[in-house]
Amino acid sequence: MPQQNPSDQYSTGVGLIYIFNLIVGTGALTLPAVFSRAGWLLGTLIIAALGFISFITVTFVIESMATANAIKSWQQIKTRKKALERIEDNSESEGRPLVEPSGSNEDEELSFKFYSINQKIEIGEMATLFFNKTGISMFYICLAVYLYGDLSIYAAAIGKSLADVACNYLPSNLTCNDTIPDNVSCWKGSSVTRFDAYQIFLTTFILMLGPFVFFNVQKTKYLQVLTSVMRWLAFSIMIIYALRILIVNGPQGSPPIANFNGIPGLFGACVYSFMCHHSLPALVAPIKNKTTLNRFLFFDYTLIAGFYLLLAITGAFSFVHLDDLYTLDFGPRGAGDCSKNTNIFLIIIEYFLALFPVFTLSTSFPIIAITLRNNLSSLCLNNTQSYNFCLRKLVFPFLAIIPPYIVAMSTKNLSFLVGITGSYAGAGIQYIIPIFLVYHARERKNIIGSNINNKFNSPFVSRNWLLLIFIWSVVCMVFVTINFIERHF
Repeated sequence: MPQQNPSDQYSTGVGLIYIFNLIVGTGALTLPAVFSRAGWLLGTLIIAALGFISFITVTFVIESMATANAIKSWQQIKTRKKALERIEDNSESEGRPLVEPSGSNEDEELSFKFYSINQKIEIGEMATLFFNKTGISMFYICLAVYLYGDLSIYAAAIGKSLADVACNYLPSNLTCNDTIPDNVSCWKGSSVTRFDAYQIFLTTFILMLGPFVFFNVQKTKYLQVLTSVMRWLAFSIMIIYALRILIVNGPQGSPPIANFNGIPGLFGACVYSFMCHHSLPALVAPIKNKTTLNRFLFFDYTLIAGFYLLLAITGAFSFVHLDDLYTLDFGPRGAGDCSKNTNIFLIIIEYFLALFPVFTLSTSFPIIAITLRNNLSSLCLNNTQSYNFCLRKLVFPFLAIIPPYIVAMSTKNLSFLVGITGSYAGAGIQYIIPIFLVYHARERKNIIGSNINNKFNSPFVSRNWLLLIFIWSVVCMVFVTINFIERHF
């Protein structure tokens, strides 16, 4: 069985930092606005509840990963036995236990031997292992839709950030606390509107980074470190800046206690903000000591939920108006009191925060697009057949880039994009898929032996948890759909 290279392994703490950095990203920048609309008390309860449910489904994915490792190990041992002994019966059922231990000590040894997450088995490979052909297709469709939404959000956030920094014209009848309409000129006396500028910057961005999708690029360790440092610097500055406004000037915003009309937007943003399930295998497999993995993951999720609440609450009470992209509330046209800063250090900070999404999301955009390209290829092509160069190398890269570009060109409403992506495809990846993965994994637990326990079992072992989360996700999606129809039709 292929093991992790020792040089690629890291401690549990480092692994949880990686997971923290993966989860806390673009979604966090959309939380303050939707949190303010939903109300500070209702928003707090929803963030805490959705964070806890996301942790539950993470434990489902971890359990499924361990079972997938056990099945792979079992299959490899069977293959070696057949090759060496050549006496294995070809009609042997896959469901027949590999071993039948006789004592508790042997049970424990076999549990550690088979149920150990040493192989990096991606979630798509787990779907292939546990689902039938229809289930596999549904998985790839759900993942593709989520990645399409992800790319649309990234493209819109970058185009919006660049346009907001570049457009310096503010009509006399508006203040920087007001929402500036898209049809207002970008520059004084110019016929180019703010939305025109947004589309120009968006197109330029796609033309610059789109070609990378035709090749294979990898995120380097140093690039990951650089983006992580920039992310934490930006978030720290935003929280400190908002706290300064609260301490010096007092609360500027007055969010309601509860506004149920704001729940759909907050639901989608929270699902999107707590997402890490599709990338867990790559981050968990290299961890050296996994004995307390669930405990540390719970700590990680508690820390993330607390961080989100700190970011959202300080933002909701510090600003009269909150942009869909929180970094733009600190932009160069004035933050909080609408005054123009003359301090060069503060000006640099304002530009850094306003352009922060451009710096960080640009490094991730090609990688996500390549992931989408590969998943589209896996969904549509048969690995046993050969295809021409045009189909393999040209069609799928264009299919990965063009739809997100069209969506982002038609709207720069990030709350809408995040809400739709999180509420449907995000809910599928974060709730529905882990439920079915762990259900089928538990159905196949007798492959190794009925007495061999999976030491990575989720603490939420009852089937009632599966049913409860499934009903919760369906009800939320129905609720979001009804609210969307009522508001737009």
